[in-house]
Amino acid sequence: MDGDTRVGDLSGMTKSDLIERVAVKVPHISKKDTETVVNTIFDCMTESLRKGDRIEIRGFGSFQVKVREAREGRNPKTGEEVKIPAKRTPFFKVGKELKERIEAKRKQEVGGSGARPSAGAGPRS
Repeated sequence: MDGDTRVGDLSGMTKSDLIERVAVKVPHISKKDTETVVNTIFDCMTESLRKGDRIEIRGFGSFQVKVREAREGRNPKTGEEVKIPAKRTPFFKVGKELKERIEAKRKQEVGGSGARPSAGAGPRS
């Protein structure tokens, strides 16, 4: 694999892909144990969010549950008003370091500074 730990196609990453990548990076732990660790992390995070706790992973981002208030909407087929109940939904806010790492990678792939010329910036006559 020449140090490349990519698994699956590049359009996304599944939990199985994550387990495989961790197993490759930590070869002294069995794939079964790696799966247990990944599942345990997700279970702990899910339980914390379920209780309303906020999860912060420095350099990565934070997870929290946001409450969406009850509201009235419309059935798109009939136009009839419907009551949409309040609900709790998980929310992820990307951390500054992760944002910077992604942007640096994009700039590296594009080549150059990544800056776009401003509107009207061209040769003047």
